[in-house]
This record gives sequence, C-alpha cells and structure tokens, in this order.
Amino acid sequence: MTIRRTTFRLCVAASMAGAGSQALAEGSYRRIDTGILVTPDRGPERRVRLQVYGDGIIRVTAVPTADIDIPASLMVTAEPQAGGFGVSEEEGRVVLTTARASAEVDLADGAVRFRDAAGNIVLAETAPAAFAPATAEGRSFLSVRQQFNRGTDEGLYGLGQHQNAQMNYNGEDVELAQHNMDIAVPFIVSTRNYGLLWDNNSITRFGDPRPYAFVGERLRVTGAGGQPGFTASYYLGDRLALTRQEASIDYQYIEDQARWPAEARAETAAATSGQNTAGNVVQTQRVVWNGTIHPETTGRHKFRLYSSSYVKVFVDGRQVLERWRQNWNPWYHNFDLDLVAGRPAEVRIEWEPNAGYIALLHNDPLPDPDRHSISFASELGHGLDYYFIGAADMDGVIAGYRQLTGEAPMMPRWAYGFWQSRQRYETQEQLLDVVREYRRRGLPLDNIVQDWFYWPENAWGSHDFDPARFPDPQGMIDEVHRLNARFMISVWPKFYPTTENYRELQRVGAVYERNVESGDRDWVGPGYLSTFYDPYNRRGREIYWRQIRENLADLGVDAWWLDATEPDLHSNLSIEQRAYRMGPTALGPGAAFFNSYPLVHADGMYRSMIEYRPDVRPFILTRSGFGGIQRTASALWSGDVASRWDDLRDQISAGVNLSMSGIPNWTHDIGGFALEDRFTRQDPAHVEEWRELNLRWFQFGAFSPLFRSHGEAPRREIYEIAPEGSAMYRSMEWYDRLRYRLMPYIYTLAGDAHHRDGTIMRGLVMDFPADRRTWNIDDQYLFGPAFLVAPVTEFRARQRDVYLPAGALWYDFHSGRSRQGGQTIRAEAPYEHMPLFVRAGSIVPMGPAVQHSGEGLDAPITLRVYTGADGSFSLYEDDGTSRQYHNGAWSRIPLRYDERTGTLTLGPREGGFPGMIASRTFHIVWMRPDGSRPLEFDARPDATVRYDGRQQSVALR
Repeated sequence: MTIRRTTFRLCVAASMAGAGSQALAEGSYRRIDTGILVTPDRGPERRVRLQVYGDGIIRVTAVPTADIDIPASLMVTAEPQAGGFGVSEEEGRVVLTTARASAEVDLADGAVRFRDAAGNIVLAETAPAAFAPATAEGRSFLSVRQQFNRGTDEGLYGLGQHQNAQMNYNGEDVELAQHNMDIAVPFIVSTRNYGLLWDNNSITRFGDPRPYAFVGERLRVTGAGGQPGFTASYYLGDRLALTRQEASIDYQYIEDQARWPAEARAETAAATSGQNTAGNVVQTQRVVWNGTIHPETTGRHKFRLYSSSYVKVFVDGRQVLERWRQNWNPWYHNFDLDLVAGRPAEVRIEWEPNAGYIALLHNDPLPDPDRHSISFASELGHGLDYYFIGAADMDGVIAGYRQLTGEAPMMPRWAYGFWQSRQRYETQEQLLDVVREYRRRGLPLDNIVQDWFYWPENAWGSHDFDPARFPDPQGMIDEVHRLNARFMISVWPKFYPTTENYRELQRVGAVYERNVESGDRDWVGPGYLSTFYDPYNRRGREIYWRQIRENLADLGVDAWWLDATEPDLHSNLSIEQRAYRMGPTALGPGAAFFNSYPLVHADGMYRSMIEYRPDVRPFILTRSGFGGIQRTASALWSGDVASRWDDLRDQISAGVNLSMSGIPNWTHDIGGFALEDRFTRQDPAHVEEWRELNLRWFQFGAFSPLFRSHGEAPRREIYEIAPEGSAMYRSMEWYDRLRYRLMPYIYTLAGDAHHRDGTIMRGLVMDFPADRRTWNIDDQYLFGPAFLVAPVTEFRARQRDVYLPAGALWYDFHSGRSRQGGQTIRAEAPYEHMPLFVRAGSIVPMGPAVQHSGEGLDAPITLRVYTGADGSFSLYEDDGTSRQYHNGAWSRIPLRYDERTGTLTLGPREGGFPGMIASRTFHIVWMRPDGSRPLEFDARPDATVRYDGRQQSVALR
C-alpha cells in the first residue's frame, strides 16, 4: 500500500468533461434542484456544489475535475432538500440563502463563506481546497485539505474523544485515527454557533496538516561532544550496559523493537527486579536519552511523546512530563515548548522500558494566524466534502448534526443505573455471586457484565460458553433476571481461523485474511492466529449477527459490548500495518475507510437487533465510534485507560468533547482499566492511594451519562475494594444510592437526548458562551441543565478551585449555601464527596431509595426547587424498555418556577403510555439563596401535591 500524504499541492485537472456533468462556462453557476453548481474561473476546484439539507444546513462538495459524483456518505443519512432556499448573484459571487444561514461562493476561485441569520460571516474558507493525487492498494484517490477562519479567536469543541486534557481545540493539533482510548469524530462545534462536519473516512488531521516527524529529522538534535542525534545510555539494573548515538527516539511499534541493542537485552519484569515465574533472574531496564535541540523557528513547538511504562521528560532541567501506561497500550502525551530560534534547549528523557514502546515526535511552529485556524486534511478521498450547520446556539448545532447523521434512540431506563463489571468473571458462579451480594447488601445495581474469554481458550469467535466454567448459561442469565438485573456480554469482531464461524465468514469473503497471513499471534495461552470480520460486506454482517443470535441472543442477553472496534487487529502495529491488514474491505482499501469501521459494525448489529426483537430497545456499548454512531443505540466508553490521577483528569475533557460531538451516551472504567504493579500487588504503602483514586473516580462516575465500574485486578466491586464500614464504603454506597435518587432527573436527560437532541454531559461553554472563562475549563462540566460537577483529581486533595460561571447564582448541593457566579472559589472537597453545585432556577426531581431502576416507579417524587431565578424542567417518563416511544408512547409533566411570584407550576401532563402512573405525589423542597439547607433526602417537605395530570400551582412560603 502506498499513501502519498506528506504534502498538499494544487492540482488542476485538464479535462472539463465528466459523467453526469453539464458543461458550464468558467466563472459561472447553475441552479440545481437542491442548491447550486459553480464552475470557478480559476484555481484547483473545477466544480463546487452547494446543497441544502435543512434550514441552515448546507453541504459543500468540491472536486478538481468536472465530475462531481462521489461515493455516498457513511456518516450522513439525510437527503438534500429540493427547494426551500433562494439563489442570487451579486458582485462576482452567488449566494444561497436559507432562513437561518446563507452561503456565498466566489465565481472567481470557488471560495465559500457562511453567514448567520444576522448577516455576520461565521465560517469562511481561507483559500480553495488543496488536492494531491494519492494511491492505496493500486486505487487512485485524492488527499485533500481545507483551511477556514485563519486567525480566529473562537472556541472549538468536539472531534470525538482524546486523552490530553484539552477542552478548546483552537490552536491544538488532533490526529483523527481510531485507536483504543482515542475516538475519531470529524465534527466541530463553535462558539459562533455553527458546526462543521468533515465527511471523510480516512485518517484526518485537524490543525497542522503536516504529519509530526521524529525529533532529529526536522528538528536538529546533538548529543555528547556535539555529535548528531541523542546520546542514549542503556542500563541493566544499576549497570551501564551501552552508550551510543541515536538519530531519533523510535521504538514505537513492534517492528521497531529489532533495533534494540543486544548488549541491553534482558528478561524483564515491570518496575521490579528479582526472579520471574520460571526462576530466571530478571533485571530492570532503563534508558536515558540526552540531547540538545536546535530550533530554527521561534514560537510554540508541538511535541508528542508516544510511550508505555514509566517515562519522564526534562527540558533545561525542568520536568515537563511524567506518565505511565501499560505496555500493550501505549499512547501519545502532548507537550508544548516555547523556543527561540538559535537558542538551544537541553532535553533529557528517562524511560523504564520493560518491553515497552516509545517515540518522540515534533512539529515546528505555525504562523500564529494558521495556528489559530480551522484546518482539516485527509489522506484519502474523492474530493472535498463537508457540511455547515448553523443554529442559534450550540444545542441547535448538535441538533443539526443529528438531523444529518441520525437521531439518538432512547436507551432502556436500566442503562442509566449502576453497572458492575470486572476483567473478568471466570465462572458463572463468580458472576452470580456478585449480583447476589449486591442484593444482600442493599447496594443498588442494574447491570452485570460478562467480559471476554468466557469461550473455550482456542475458540475465540465461536460465541460459545466454555462448559467447564459456564455449565448452564441459560440458567445463569435467568437467575440474573430473577434478581432484577440485566445481563450484558462482550462480543468481539475477532475470530480464530480454526472456528467454524470464521470459515463461514471466509466463504463469503468477509474476513481480513492478511492478519492471519502475517503469522502474528495474540496474547492468549500459547498465542493464536486471529483476524477480524469485514462489516462492510453485507453478507458478512448478516452472518455475524446470526452466529451471535443462535449462540447468545436466544439465551436472553440484554445488551451487547462491542469491544476492540477500531478495529484492534493486533496491539502495537503501526497505523500503516493496521490499515493494510484491515482490508481489502468490501468497499475498498482499508486505509480509505480506516475511521468508519466502528460505525458500520455497530449499524449492522443495531439493525439486526431491531429485526430480532422489534419492540425491545437495543443497547450497544462500543469502544470506538465515528460520526453518526449515536443512531445505532450505541454508548461509547473511553477505552483501556490507565489507573492514574492524570488519566482520571483526562477523562473529563475527553467525555465532554465526545458529548459535544453529538454522542450523548458515554462512560469510562471507574478506577481506570490497567494498573501499575504497586496497585495490582496491593502494596501496603500504596493501598491508601489506590482506594482514594477509585473513590474519586466513582464519585465522577455517578455524574457521568452511564455509571459503570470496570477494570483489571484488584476486583472492583464496592465491597471488594472498600472495607465495610469504612469512609470509602460509605461514600461509594452514598453515591450509588444518589444515582438512583436522581433517576427521574437523569432519565429526563436521556429523554431529552432523543426527543430534543439534548446533551447530557455539557461543556460549561454550552450554557455560558458569553463568559469567556468557561471556554478553556477542562476539569469541570455540567450534568444536564442543573448540576455543575467538579471532580477531584489529586491524591489527598481536600479542596479544589471551582469556577462558578457568570450570570447565575450557584448552590452548594451538600450544604445548600449559595454563591454568585463569575468567580473562582476554593471549594471544600472532603474525602467523602466531590464539589457539586446547582444552578439557581433548577428544578431537580428526586425519587426514593431503590435497588434497581424498575423499582418504586409509583413512589413520591421530591422536587427540589432552587430559587433565585426563573426555571423550568419537563419531567419525562415512558415504559423504559419498549420502542413505542417512536409512536408517541411517552409523557411529560412541565414544571415552571416563577421567581417574581415565588410560584411553582405543575402544568398539564403531555402525552401518555400504557402503564403510566396517572396520579402521583410530589413533595416540594424550597432552596433559598438567603438560607443554608443541608442535603437530607427524606426530610419533611415544605409542601405536598397530589397530581392527576391537571395543572396545579404551589406558592413559596
């Protein structure tokens, strides 16, 4: 496979004829049913087409030939509309107008600009698109780049999920390439109230279009004595084994390990020394690189350290980075350096490899206007293709994105309760004992999860339970259901070629055989050959589901965990190898469809589940996603993150930006998935930190869209990780119960995500865009319209700074004290709880203490009314499991608080559904800004209302 991707140059096609194209004079346009078609007078774009997809939603397609037909989108399901827009020509440009936004195209060079309803330019192409020929597996493509809004100061959000504690992406570089922990969604939303969906399936770079290079290539480095490259010192234990010069730091992938010097080879054990299980002596390894970098450009230099195991980076004696990551899942950590041309800087990197991976990459500064611009550059495509979405606010932009790519279906109500998982339940009795113990202790639980490797060791992809460990899968699932819980199971797109399921898929050409042909073996037992199936193959999708249905679904499985959907064919392969082995797909080379695999895979599962049980809501948890994944009833999680404080902090902005990418249901492994040995061994010196890290993560998890505990050993059940009666146990129990108390509020957020295109986990900027201090805050967020959440991400921290956005009054959820917004406060963060605030004007419905989400549905609901501002809430209900909400089977109770009159109004009920509680009791609790009312769940209410669907009002007194 060859992909030309290092440069972008203008490419003007010689031919003006194309299939399906009508000749147009240069510098002219033609109105078409869905928009306009322009032939610029000059430049690389020979055809520019604008199509209207809704009020304020406009698609732009540009190609360097006369033929503008490009393949159908995988992300976008909407069709362009005929009519409903105006076209005019003025001063050398053609203008396409809708009620909410307009677009204008220069007839001279095809440049496009967008204006909002007030006529302000909000998005403008800086120059025409840049095209360059590219090939993949002998097929011709184009690499394409477009820059917008050069020199902009707007806030930019979305782009999927990334792990570098970044919130506002203005000025940042992001490579959109699916990977465990990194989710590529080529969509941004701006503080200027527009969105841009970049429609390309290949690897795409946002920001700097140049791929990063190894330090030592474009950035010169010298070592000892001024020799080129780094001076590398390799240690075995305390003994210096070798010193040599290395042009760059590059042990990035499996194939790069061959460069490891023989003198420094050893049997290793992570961060320890002694003997391995075979009795052989093992030694710690350590590598220290010292070098002087010589910048030739003044400005902010961008660095990316790809690493696993323990690593530290020092620049001029100052530590700029310190991380740990498991060896089978290295990833990038970004850092920036402000350097001056001609002024060297000393770099020192200390690494404990222990069979790990590392690489140091860099890009020179961009001119400031280019650094602060919007730029998308894709490796493979057929032309420029993007969608502008204009709206009145960010919520409207996300609604427009879902209008294009598909609505988010209702998840079942139980999905918003607490999930217990572990890597992994080895027998059915282990799994059942967990559910029984939660019920015995009165700890609320809704879902128990069976992770991978329940099958016989040599039969991955068989979808069979190992009868020695799971002798009665049907009985196991039946008992889970009798205990009022749900059962989720992990299913991978991975197959061993020895299984009959593989052979059946192979017969229809629906497996990626290159991964088998490579000879690489996985990590199970002695190691087995394996590969993934091809979901782009229609017959492959059908067979994949039938195999799962016959072996698993018919047992009564409630939900599906689609793991490794990047696809993760083999750990630590280069991207080029991953793209090559992911192919050929039924649609073309793997590199051309690199980012879309999780969408196509989930879509096949979703459609099959609806056909199988037409009136049962599907539920999918998937490790990767792409634009449009929300339409497949998929929740996403943040992958196999490490169990460290900095990784906990990274989850906050990762989840918020994924949510602002239009995907409302997200979760994470509470406590982190992979652990350092000091935690795995439960060393007494580190147990306190391990427990506190899990507690703080659990507190954060209770205010995440989905609430899910999972990870490697030690075991993650509440009663396993926290000693009974301890402050940790009491706090975890309290947050578990609080989650269920808040179920009326949380399930309404879920209903709004479907019916109103809402966002559950919200960046502060969504509700407070006028307060510029909210634009860059990456460790706080809003949970629905009411709660401001400030997780604690430092060991032994008992206070933390919290910014309260301007324009609102804020109540401390625990103490009831109020504070004015527009200030940073030092909030109390005792061990037992994290800082949590409620916005004045909020009406928060809370239910009773229950053991699962299906209990107590007819019990009284307490409405906590936070006075000090007008407010409203629309309490949503439906049957919780069926798909009848599509047919109007749901209800809402509108709630309004009027600050001037001090009156809460329960409006007439809207809608209804079979089994609805027609008459219910509401308890009213008034929260006043001039008082202090600590949280007490079952305190005597200030008023009680018996509501039968008719409007009632209650006055503050």
